[in-house]
Amino acid sequence: MFTKLLNKFSKKIAIDLGTATVIIYEQNKGIVLQEPSFVAINTNSNSVIAVGEEARRMLGRTPDHIKVVRPLKDGVIANFEVAELMLKSFLKKVGVKSRFIKPLIMVCIPVGVTGVESRAVLEAALQVGARQAFLIEEPIAAAIGSGLQIEKAEGNMIIDIGGGTTEIAVLSLGGIVTGESIRVGGDKFNEALVRFVREHYNLVIGESTAEEIKINIGTANPELELSYEVKGRDLMTGLPRHIEITSAETQKAFKELLDNIAHAARRVLEKTPPELSGDIVEKGIILTGGGALLKGIDKFISANTEVSAFVTDDPLICVAEGTGHALSELDNISNVLSTGEKGSSS
Repeated sequence: MFTKLLNKFSKKIAIDLGTATVIIYEQNKGIVLQEPSFVAINTNSNSVIAVGEEARRMLGRTPDHIKVVRPLKDGVIANFEVAELMLKSFLKKVGVKSRFIKPLIMVCIPVGVTGVESRAVLEAALQVGARQAFLIEEPIAAAIGSGLQIEKAEGNMIIDIGGGTTEIAVLSLGGIVTGESIRVGGDKFNEALVRFVREHYNLVIGESTAEEIKINIGTANPELELSYEVKGRDLMTGLPRHIEITSAETQKAFKELLDNIAHAARRVLEKTPPELSGDIVEKGIILTGGGALLKGIDKFISANTEVSAFVTDDPLICVAEGTGHALSELDNISNVLSTGEKGSSS
């Protein structure tokens, strides 16, 4: 009874703890923060000097004693201490503080993470001030955020392309029937562009420049005709130089990664029970995550799976919104959650 009373008055905070972006959703307010997953550290004093967008702007522009790091890799925490500091800073920005009534926090995680990785995420949420913390798998959160009725005995297929991983799952009756997580995401697309420009133009560009190229002209459609001016350092002379890169070239750079996503989607479809396969053919595949914003990726997935694919509304934030909606329906979806609370080792 007392727990239910506390739950009623506790703030409910949902966190999409992404490799590239952290998005925070607060019940009754919606999205309250959306910032890059970057932390700038002064290595001389071992202190944090910037977090989020402010830290991202420092990337490639810092002196030796300042390092810009990303505490998350492939959708999970790679540096626990820095991740905790980052989360505390973000929660402070949105007015979540340690009080008598501490918040309930739900965090989404990739499919198939290990028990150790899951416990690390739960522990991080508890350390930043949660009274009780919950984990939900990303495809379930993405489906809820996309408005799908996943509690029904019907098949729904989600492909969530994030910064570190792509989560592919078929859902029915509120859970994942079959799914796969591959370490292909926005970061790998950026790395592919850096390699392509280096190999084809002898030009060195940074991660932030690759991100700009991807956003402006990146495509899965080789027939798209766009171009973008790219500035970098000439490998031969060491001097600044600029080139024009085309959207068709970005498709060449991305081809192997796109093929990996398509092959994984086909593997999931091949493992799907026939009854659910029929539902998916009828409804199509839903694409979510920042990677779903890549031009032409819906048509690429359709062509390679022979199933219609659609980009959901607001693909970048639907996982956070779905996590928030799930947090408000704890009693109805407790069977698909992992949980922990302060003072508990679970």
